Amino acid sequence: MPAPPGPHVSLKAEDLKAVRSYGAQDRVVGTFFFYWYDIRSGAHFKNHDGSDALVDHPADTTDFSYLSERWWRKEMEDVRAAGIDFILPVYWGVPGEYDGWSLRGLPALVKAWEALDREGKNPPRVGLFYDTSTLQHNAAGRHVDLSTDEGKRWFYATIRDYFSFLPPRMWAAVEGKPIVLLYAAAFARKQDPALFAFVRDRFREEFACEPYLVREVSWQGETDAVYAWGGALHPQLYSVSSVGPGYDHHAVPGRKPLVVEREGGAFYERSWRTLLERKLPRRARIVMVETWNELHEGTDICETKEYGRKYIELTAAWVKRFKAGEVLPKTGRYSAAQEVALAFGSPEDAKGIALRAGGDGLIEEANLAGRPCRRSTKNEHSAIRYLYFDVDDSYLFDEEGASVKVTVEYLDDGCTAFEVHYDHVDPAKSVREGAFATGPRVQVGKSGEWKRAELRLEGCRFSNRANGSDFRLAIFGGDLAVSRVAVERVP
Repeated sequence: MPAPPGPHVSLKAEDLKAVRSYGAQDRVVGTFFFYWYDIRSGAHFKNHDGSDALVDHPADTTDFSYLSERWWRKEMEDVRAAGIDFILPVYWGVPGEYDGWSLRGLPALVKAWEALDREGKNPPRVGLFYDTSTLQHNAAGRHVDLSTDEGKRWFYATIRDYFSFLPPRMWAAVEGKPIVLLYAAAFARKQDPALFAFVRDRFREEFACEPYLVREVSWQGETDAVYAWGGALHPQLYSVSSVGPGYDHHAVPGRKPLVVEREGGAFYERSWRTLLERKLPRRARIVMVETWNELHEGTDICETKEYGRKYIELTAAWVKRFKAGEVLPKTGRYSAAQEVALAFGSPEDAKGIALRAGGDGLIEEANLAGRPCRRSTKNEHSAIRYLYFDVDDSYLFDEEGASVKVTVEYLDDGCTAFEVHYDHVDPAKSVREGAFATGPRVQVGKSGEWKRAELRLEGCRFSNRANGSDFRLAIFGGDLAVSRVAVERVP
């Protein structure tokens, strides 16, 4: 490995006395912080063709640059005004490549932070969001295999390089362990669950402590906590939860349209409400806001021309309620219903269940054997097809173990079998903390007739953790058509 580029390595126990840690039971809020903007060069303000690269725009572009202490200072003061405790700068560094913005921006961050700290302004503490896309996209043209010793060293060195620039007194740490969140695992050529033990061992050698590792749900292996990217699309309620204000990446060249409307702030408030409806014993102690300033994808809550300081103020209000331990009651149309259902044919037939399309759950409309229906279709992520169903939160949300009967009316043709995967209270039920526990399986024949399956599910939690839904039908050997799905509480 190349030598670390910063001075804060080879630490001893006495060097860590300045670390101000969060306790394991403290309620704290962080945010993903993007610092690749540079108004001087136009970096991340303009696309390669000269078009506007941003969906939302800074309220003031004066000295708006990762190289500017003034910019870092203003943003960190605003982060604290929003009630947010720590930031996770999004690091795209690569070992040995030390001339890019990822490292060049860190000295200005440190100087601005230290100035605020000297003035008693309590700047947000600083952890790391490791953007693992660099495992595949880097100047060296390497696709890193994490099952090799070389790959493990590459991965660790990326984390090491970043922390070599941060004085320990800046760290966002849980019980003395600096926070490291990992982006998706898909960019690695190959995973290895032993990676995290390697990282802990090497970090301990050079920083006199272990990191507080938070893996994205796509990673294999044991970490301190788990989260899921996508909180700006819908709340992601894992052991580290995330919420966001909406999403719109229309300014990013080459992407398919995807918009989650802000609804004037109502979407963001509903996301926080969903989090605060969760009971305290199962509510995350760490919440991430996705994001502070990803202006390309419209997930920002920072001050902008479009929204002013509205989202800073909204965040401050909801963070206060979260830290107070407030638990909100379930309200809504289906709070007293015995059954909710979704039948296809007209919009009025959706009564408390929604079919969510996208990702590995692609669908198509059809009319088969005399019935309007929806049918699964091939997706690029898996040979297995999926249909995702979201039960209205007013009917069932974050239960301690509800029992329900799921009724599926399906066409007896087109696939060999389907089974239910559902959000379960037992975190050991799946690799995603119980979000995809396996339920009953139904064998499908070739009669071409409509049939009904009644499937009992025990221990239901239904807190939207199954890729934003509560349960899915996993379909094997082809495609499945369904005309009606219902969920009923049972003793």
